[in-house]
Amino acid sequence: MSDDSTGTPAGPQPEPIRFFGTRWVDHTDGYTARRAAVAVGSLAAAVAACFVLRFAYQGLEIANVGTPVNLLVVVMFAVCSALAFRQTSAAFTKRPDPDRQASLRGLLTIGFIGSLLAYFLRSLTEAPGEKLHREEYETAREQYERRSKRRTGNPSKKRRTS
Repeated sequence: MSDDSTGTPAGPQPEPIRFFGTRWVDHTDGYTARRAAVAVGSLAAAVAACFVLRFAYQGLEIANVGTPVNLLVVVMFAVCSALAFRQTSAAFTKRPDPDRQASLRGLLTIGFIGSLLAYFLRSLTEAPGEKLHREEYETAREQYERRSKRRTGNPSKKRRTS
């Protein structure tokens, strides 16, 4: 079944994933190469971010702000990165609550290295978010199939038995 005017199949369409589009559905058009590129890119970005944070830490040492401030900065980035890693990993398996995401936005921004590492680890096994999108897509397809099977034919042309 397809819609003749647009050439797209009838029913629900898969939701695109960043960097993959809808290629995650059937793993075509360089899906594996894209996964490798995403893994390398996210790991490279995390390494670059660590260098930037190292330079910032060296700036604090040069400014001689003291050990408590240096320790506080290191602990802050470590905790925020851990929270960002956990939050990003969880977002790949279930839809996050928008209100919670909004309240954690600052912490997740500070802990961007954790998000990059979560993205890297997930891209080693699948497109980040693929499992969640696949479950939602298959559920929507099943519901569509059940609804379309029940509505076969024109109900006004049904034979009435007396």
